[in-house]
Amino acid sequence: MKKKILVLEKNKDILDLIEIILTNEGYELELILAEKEIFSRIKNFKPDIILLDIVHPTPEGTAICEAIKTAEDINHIPVVVLSTHPKAEVLKEICADEVVAKPFDISFLTSVIEQQLMTA
Repeated sequence: MKKKILVLEKNKDILDLIEIILTNEGYELELILAEKEIFSRIKNFKPDIILLDIVHPTPEGTAICEAIKTAEDINHIPVVVLSTHPKAEVLKEICADEVVAKPFDISFLTSVIEQQLMTA
C-alpha cells in the first residue's frame, strides 16, 4: 500500500515540482494550494505525513502547524515544514517534526520524508 502525503504549498510551481518528484517515488498525494481546507482534507485523505509551507515562523505563520500538532486525532502525523525563512529551524521547537529549507535538494527532501515515515 502506497504511503500518503498531504502537501500544502502556496506556490503552484513548487507544488507541481513536488507532485512530479513524489509521484515518481511512489507516494499517493493530496495537493493543496490554500490553507482553508486543510483540516477537512486531512480527515478525508488520512495522510501518513504532511508537507507544510510556512513562510514566517510567527504565531500567524505557524498557526496551522500548531493546530495539527495539538489536535488529538491527527497530532501523530509527522509534519515536515518547507520554508524559505533563514531561521526556519526554530519551527522544530514550535511544531514541526522536521524542516526542509527552500530551495530544497530533491534527494534531501525524499530522505527526510522516508526518515519521518520510519519513525512515525
